[in-house]
Amino acid sequence: MSFTRRAVLAGAAGAALLGSGQVRAAGPLILRRGINLWPWFSLTREHPAPRTDYDWPPFQLDRQVPTVRDLGQLRRAGFDFVRIPVDPGPIVAAAPRERAILLDQVMAAVALALGQDFTVVLNLHANAATHHWTPAYLFGSEAAPGFPAYLTLIAELARRLARLGADRVVLEPVNEPFQACGDAEWERVQKRMLAAARSAAPGLTLVATGACGSMIAGLEPLKAQSLAAFEPLLFTFHFYEPYLFSHQGAKWMSEPFYPALNAVPWPASRGTLETTLTAVRARMAELGQPAAGGGAAVYRETERVLKEYFDAQPDRPFIEGYLRQVRGWAQREGVAPGRILMGEFGAVRTGAGIAASAPADRARYVRDVRMSAEALGFPWALWNLFDSLGLLVDDVSRQLDPAMIEALGLRTPG
Repeated sequence: MSFTRRAVLAGAAGAALLGSGQVRAAGPLILRRGINLWPWFSLTREHPAPRTDYDWPPFQLDRQVPTVRDLGQLRRAGFDFVRIPVDPGPIVAAAPRERAILLDQVMAAVALALGQDFTVVLNLHANAATHHWTPAYLFGSEAAPGFPAYLTLIAELARRLARLGADRVVLEPVNEPFQACGDAEWERVQKRMLAAARSAAPGLTLVATGACGSMIAGLEPLKAQSLAAFEPLLFTFHFYEPYLFSHQGAKWMSEPFYPALNAVPWPASRGTLETTLTAVRARMAELGQPAAGGGAAVYRETERVLKEYFDAQPDRPFIEGYLRQVRGWAQREGVAPGRILMGEFGAVRTGAGIAASAPADRARYVRDVRMSAEALGFPWALWNLFDSLGLLVDDVSRQLDPAMIEALGLRTPG
């Protein structure tokens, strides 16, 4: 059965004209297979404290930005939507003239993707690594200093997106809220965000999420009916379990064993604890933190977590068990599976100074997550086109990784 990009869920037979002149969609857009396009509007150049502003232009000039060619080959491969993360910091910090320029740049990026026949999910993606315009400053609570400016930005983006047509674009007002699972403050904050967008764009599809970094545990306490006033809505969660596999080699994780963690197999039955520990010791020596010397404590912790991993023997049923929790939430809340977006998933790749999983293990993991999500009816968006979790063979050649394309159930573009 062919997929129609602009189809909407069954609902009202027609669209009603609203007082604003916009058209209310009959339901949220249907998405299927997508990819994230970070760092198009990320990787910033903020001035050090005590300053709270950014250099101009605020985004790093050498960051990876998708071209028309990149987008074209993604569309030919079979992706039907893109998720564009946007760091709100430079926009809310900018003076009026620079703010207008940045907003125009964001909308030009949306238009570029629309021109390649994609649906676009625009995601406000605050940067926790910056020193001022952090998630806590922007939406840590209703009293957060930057919250009024954040709401203003949400409304402004909603208005601009709505002009492009409610059947083509989606606004996701936040990325991975850090509040605790079921936190009442997050419920209030999210309603304020959705209200800001809805008042500006009555027909635009919006995305809601649970707290806890949009993990499944954060989605489960979310009451969909309490957000009914903000329809049309999609709901989202992110999935990287087990992190010991998906984030091996990651230098940004807080636990000190991740940078040297490598050769963790997927599924676990494809390898052995001894083989992986041998690879870890070799990597620790390369990093100047030998397991028998200064890295002894880290190595002991690595041994412990890897033993847990191999004892558990995670495989596709392990993934399915997690995702069935989402399906259970959907059934309890009366939300159709097609309205629940797995907005991020993926695994670190080996290359560019990172030792992670073997390419075949990475492809098997991505395949298992993708197939499990599709079996339950969830649309998905791979993280990412670029960077250490990228779909590309490397960020220089811009060649799509054939093994990953196959794992995603797509086709190699001609």
